[in-house]
Amino acid sequence: MEKQFPENFLWGASSSAFQIEGGWEEDGKGKTVADFNSFKRSHIQADSKVASDFYHNWREDILLMKELGLKIYRFSIAWARIIPDGDGEVNLKGVEFYNQVIDCLLENGIMPFITLYHFDLPYALVEKYNGWESRECVYAFERYAKICFEAYGDRVKYWQVHNEQNLMVRVDERMNIYVDDAWEADRMRAQMDYHMFLAHALAVNACHSLVKDGKIGPAVSSTCTYPYSNKPEDVWAAKMNDWFKTNYCLDIHFTGEYPGYYMRYLKLRNIVPVMEEGDKELLKSAKMDYIALNYYRTLCARYLPVDEEHPEGSRVCRTNEVDFDQYGYFRDEKNINLLASEYGAQIDPMGLRIVLNEYYQRYRLPLIITENGLGTGDILTEDKKVHDDYRIAYLRDHIKACALAIEDGVELFGYSPWSVMDLLSSHQGFKKRYGFIYVDRDDHDLKQLERIRKDSFYWYKEVIDTNGESI
Repeated sequence: MEKQFPENFLWGASSSAFQIEGGWEEDGKGKTVADFNSFKRSHIQADSKVASDFYHNWREDILLMKELGLKIYRFSIAWARIIPDGDGEVNLKGVEFYNQVIDCLLENGIMPFITLYHFDLPYALVEKYNGWESRECVYAFERYAKICFEAYGDRVKYWQVHNEQNLMVRVDERMNIYVDDAWEADRMRAQMDYHMFLAHALAVNACHSLVKDGKIGPAVSSTCTYPYSNKPEDVWAAKMNDWFKTNYCLDIHFTGEYPGYYMRYLKLRNIVPVMEEGDKELLKSAKMDYIALNYYRTLCARYLPVDEEHPEGSRVCRTNEVDFDQYGYFRDEKNINLLASEYGAQIDPMGLRIVLNEYYQRYRLPLIITENGLGTGDILTEDKKVHDDYRIAYLRDHIKACALAIEDGVELFGYSPWSVMDLLSSHQGFKKRYGFIYVDRDDHDLKQLERIRKDSFYWYKEVIDTNGESI
């Protein structure tokens, strides 16, 4: 392949606090929604109590990242490690933990790229306010963000606010929505979503105020949907699926207001969020510096007409909450032209090129990929090798798509796949693995938690060493 990637391209790898750290209540850390949800499945899979145990192995793990050649390490801070109850006293041991991690990364030539919130709301905020349903949570998040900017902003210049807000709000468990009435669930969802937009805006403005040369933006779960047929209504349904699941979110970050089609839906359902004076000005004032996207798969949709039981805008989840159907808009269908991973994600490098072009043409902001990877089972051989040629093939094809997007004119400044090492999968524990580094543990047997370089580790190291020319 010709030289495609700019000289300063940020090759990285990613993780999140609750999936990698462990040490779930050590040194004053509070419980989170992610902990609460993982403990409900402790009897059938690994939970967040140990995870990959980065909390006790971070020095050695960062040396492995250095060996891999990472330019950036994209990870999240656990809000409840900094402020155990979400809005009370600051836990200095938690602040110091991330100070040590950041310093160690920098000493090893790796740029820290920090997400403030990755699915792990302090559980105390759920008990006090039902989390994001209350504006109190917005101000608690702003305070937390400012504490992080003041503590780490002298060394950390790249920040993300929420990881996958647009996906998170679709999953009741992640938002702590436990009601039987579907309309009430969607009313709460819309209000929580709105409050997260306000929190995002406050964090963006605080970063620009407190962090010299700070860059901040969202990390969205990207959506690329193909029409099930060339019927006009199916083509429209595919666009609606993208707009309702991702683009509305980016539009609010970019313009400060709901797109017309989304406000029409909110009014139709009678679930327009409660908004206060000054909110519009706040949302419009916060300017994101870049867009991060997490990309795993594409979707396919056809038009779903309303019927007597399902009025326009009502939602149902046939397969999962993330890929919900919406009457009068779209129905999720399988794309017969694509192969899928063992966990059902349809593999489509072309889709990555499409979304990179679409987002860049729409917003004209620099882009970085902060998640992309293949989750599947790995086999550790008797001589402690992991021959994951399937992962190498997946990543190679997606990196080629990145190169083509750059050739198309997209300003892509980094690629940070999921994940740096095997970590806790929310619904598959340690059965589903993504890492370049194998973590030797099972769901209920911690073994020695040994770190073992997979074949993909050596392959990706060469990709980084050659700035993508080895692809």
